[in-house]
This record gives sequence, structure tokens and C-alpha cells, in this order.
Amino acid sequence: MVEISPEAKPPVAKIVNWGKFNYQKTKSLQKNKKSNKILEIKQIRLGMKISDNDLQIKVKKSLQFLETGHKVKFIIIYKGREQAHKDLGFKLADKIINIFGTDVGIDQNPTLAGRQLSFVLKNNKKISMNNKESI
Repeated sequence: MVEISPEAKPPVAKIVNWGKFNYQKTKSLQKNKKSNKILEIKQIRLGMKISDNDLQIKVKKSLQFLETGHKVKFIIIYKGREQAHKDLGFKLADKIINIFGTDVGIDQNPTLAGRQLSFVLKNNKKISMNNKESI
């Protein structure tokens, strides 16, 4: 006996085959699980002394991640005396954000934690590699 609607006056119950009921319930849960997309955060690590060509390669790779629907977390690592010039890391973060333009939104603003500056970007709309000639 399975209770259908407990709030009704009087409560409604139904006699069903428990095995069949349990099977249908697990099948519907599996169907819902398939339709849910698991969102991952991909990480891109780079140093302060990165050249423009290497930066372009990292940006192209992150575009591929954004096209598939993932979020991208950029981590800028300070080494040695670079920690005295933390403002240069924020300038590099702004440069990366400006390369993407309006196609990408900032999910987490650049924040400094120890020797790492990190920020997260997400896809605002459909990006295609063909639209980015300047990268």
C-alpha cells in the first residue's frame, strides 16, 4: 500500500506492486540524472613573466573550455621578488579579461590569496573560435 496524497482529507492510498513501483521510481531518477549536466571548473595556471604568444595559447585553450560550458579559473602565481609588485598581477588579469571582451563574464573577481591571484570566468553566450581573430 502506497500513500498517494497525504494532505488530502481523508488521505489517499493505493495498493500497488512494490517491485514495479520501485523500478519506475529508480528509472525516473536515472533519467533525471542523465539530463543534468555536471559543470566543472577548469584551471589555467600562469606566471607573471608569461610572453604574449604563450598567453595567446592559454587563452585559446580556455576558449575551448568555455565553449563546452565549463568555467575557467585563472591562477597567476607570484615567484620570488614578484611578490613585491602585486599590482602587475592585477594588470595581467585585466589584460586577460579584456582579451575575452563581452563574450565572457566574470564569475569571481581577481582576488589575492598568498602567492596566488585567481579569478573565474564563465561563458555569457555562445563563443566560436572563428569570432576571435585577435587572439
